[in-house]
Amino acid sequence: MPRFAANLSMMFTEWDFLDRFKAAADAGFEAVEFLFPYEHAPEKIGLALAGAEVEQALFNLPPGDWAKGERGMAAIPGREEEFRAGIEAALPYVHETGVKRLHMMAGHADPQDPAAQKAYRAALAYAADKLAEHDIDLLLEPINGKDMPGYFLNDFDQAAAYVRESGRRNVRLQFDMYHCELIHGDVSGKLKALYPLIGHVQIARANGRHEPDASGPDYPRLFDELDRLGYEGFVGCEYRPAAGTLEGLGWFSDFRKPA
Repeated sequence: MPRFAANLSMMFTEWDFLDRFKAAADAGFEAVEFLFPYEHAPEKIGLALAGAEVEQALFNLPPGDWAKGERGMAAIPGREEEFRAGIEAALPYVHETGVKRLHMMAGHADPQDPAAQKAYRAALAYAADKLAEHDIDLLLEPINGKDMPGYFLNDFDQAAAYVRESGRRNVRLQFDMYHCELIHGDVSGKLKALYPLIGHVQIARANGRHEPDASGPDYPRLFDELDRLGYEGFVGCEYRPAAGTLEGLGWFSDFRKPA
C-alpha cells in the first residue's frame, strides 16, 4: 500500500506553516513535503518535524527569486555561482530534517538551446556530486507547459534522458502523475516504462489540480500499479484542496496512518 506525504505548501494552509506538520500527522499522514523551507530557520523546521513525528519526504533547492517569477536556475547560463550557493543554503535543512531527496528546478529556458543544455548538465553534475557526499538523491521533475510556460524540463522522456546520461546513481526522476497526464496522457504506460528511474512520486487530479478523484488519472489503478512494481517510496500529495484540506480527505480514508 502506498505511503503518502502531505505537501504543506498546498495542503493544510488553514494553519500557519510550522503548525501544518502536526495537522498533517493528526490527519493520518506519516510524512510531509513542501516546496521551500527557507523562510524559516532550519532548527524550527526540525523541531516541527520531530514534534509531529513525521518524516520529511522532499523539498526543493532554492529556485532564485520566486516572487519575480523565477522557477530555478539550473538551465540558465550565468547563474552558476548563485545555484551553487543555493545548494549550500539547503544543506542545514537537510541535516535538520534528515531528508533523502531534493528537487532541482531547471528554470525558464529553451530546452533546445545548446547553452541552456550545457548549463543544465553542468548544474546537474555539480549538484548530484555535492549531494552524494550527504547520501542525498537529486530529483529531476518535468513540469507541464500550462502551469509553467517556458519551463526548460517539460517532457518525461527528456527528463529520463538526462537521468540516464548523468551516469550517477543518485540522480532520479520525480514522477508527478498530474504533470504526466497533462503532458503525455497514459500515466500507467509512462510509469511502467520509466519506473527503474523513479525516485519520488506525486499526485493531483488533472482537472484543477485538486484531490484525486474519478475524473482522472485513475488513481486506484495507479496505486495498485505502484504496489505491483514494488515502489517503497512516498507518494507526495501535491494538490490544492478544492474546499478545505480536511473536507477533501475522503479519498485518503483507506490509507491514513492509524492513530
